[in-house]
Amino acid sequence: MTKISVLGCGTWGSALAQSLAMHNHNVTIWHYNKKKLQKIKNDRTHQNLPNFVFDSSISFDHDLENAIKDSDFIVVATPTKSVREISNSLRKYISKNQIIINTSKGLESKTFKRMSEIIIEEIETIDSNNIVTLYGPSHAEEVIKKYPTTLVAASLNLESSRKVQKTFSSKTIRVYTNSDIVGVELGGSLKNVIAIGVGMCDGVGFGDNTKSALITRGMIEIIRLGTAMGARKETFSGLSGIGDLIATCLSKHSRNRFVGESLGKGKKLEDIIASMNMVAEGVETAKSIEKLSKIYNIDMPISNAVCSILFENKDPKSMVVNLMTRDLGNELSN
Repeated sequence: MTKISVLGCGTWGSALAQSLAMHNHNVTIWHYNKKKLQKIKNDRTHQNLPNFVFDSSISFDHDLENAIKDSDFIVVATPTKSVREISNSLRKYISKNQIIINTSKGLESKTFKRMSEIIIEEIETIDSNNIVTLYGPSHAEEVIKKYPTTLVAASLNLESSRKVQKTFSSKTIRVYTNSDIVGVELGGSLKNVIAIGVGMCDGVGFGDNTKSALITRGMIEIIRLGTAMGARKETFSGLSGIGDLIATCLSKHSRNRFVGESLGKGKKLEDIIASMNMVAEGVETAKSIEKLSKIYNIDMPISNAVCSILFENKDPKSMVVNLMTRDLGNELSN
């Protein structure tokens, strides 16, 4: 029996833990908040997943050292802002043969680093070949209902990716492998910003034509920046690229789309964030994209427009007019 530790009990970490437990793996969930963890342990429910009940085999542990002891896989399923702190704590207890699986989607706001880079930086003893990123179009609300879902496991080491593929795949979850961890992480992170823009279209009352344009041209921006940062172009045609972009932009479960829709309806960002029980990673990622586009000299008008609306209180409709009236160009180059 494979032993798996899931760090974080948000919706995605909980859904993954449930899927793994139901396929006879030994699963332990860790959370930093002892009181919250105890409540989940007692109730076996999750406040953000209606009608969901944790499998009886899942155990809960507030002690990090004990939670990861003898685990084959350690799943990091926390908000991106917590990944560095968690990684720093892990290095005291982790063994060299354990595989760390990152599921957090985003970039560190101050350094613009990807999550696997942070993990390697903080856990000096770990072999980079033992880090796998697991991304894809995967809303927890659908995974717990056993709707068919596909993911991609990316690692510098194909053997590690295959181990994750074999362990996490089931009749309802199919995992593919990819060696382009840079592209997989960037695709899964940058799409959140485009999803905010697409949500704004719904908020102001635009239709499918506008949303299709933003998704398509937004994908071009992701490819531009991603390839400049070392990713392979073809990765963005995959699950963590166009796959995750479509799901995040169009799904009713998408937190980032919700933020955009609320902004489009005239609500203030601080009020939207305060009303949410979960994190919309695209808000912070937007800041990173704006700065990265300048560092790499990449034209990213949609992403920068989203950033202006988020942090400069620019009007969404006016920003769309600006996008539509830019200098005309060739589809494949501008």
